[in-house]
Amino acid sequence: MKRQRRSFTPEFKLEAASLVLDQGYSISEACRALDVGETALRRWVDQLRAERGGETPASKAMTPEQKRIQELEAQVKRLEQEKDILKKASALLMSDEFKRMR
Repeated sequence: MKRQRRSFTPEFKLEAASLVLDQGYSISEACRALDVGETALRRWVDQLRAERGGETPASKAMTPEQKRIQELEAQVKRLEQEKDILKKASALLMSDEFKRMR
C-alpha cells in the first residue's frame, strides 16, 4: 500500500528549520524528533537561510517578512494588469472617438 503524502504548514516548516539553524540540532536529530524526511528538512533549512538572507522564495514563504513581500508582489502584479487593461480600454475608446470626428 502506498504511503500517503503529508503536508506541513509554513509555521511547522519554520519551527523545524529553526531547530537546526537556531538551536543547534543536527538535521538527522531534528528529523527523528519531528518524524520528517531528511530531504524535506534540508530544503526547509536552505529556504529559511535564503529568506533570512533577503531572497524571496518561489514557493510559500516561511518568515513573516517574506510572506508580506510575496503579498505585496502579488498586489503589484494585479495592479499592473489592471493598469494595462485600462490603457487598452482608453486607447480603444479614443480611437472610436477619433473615427466619429471624421
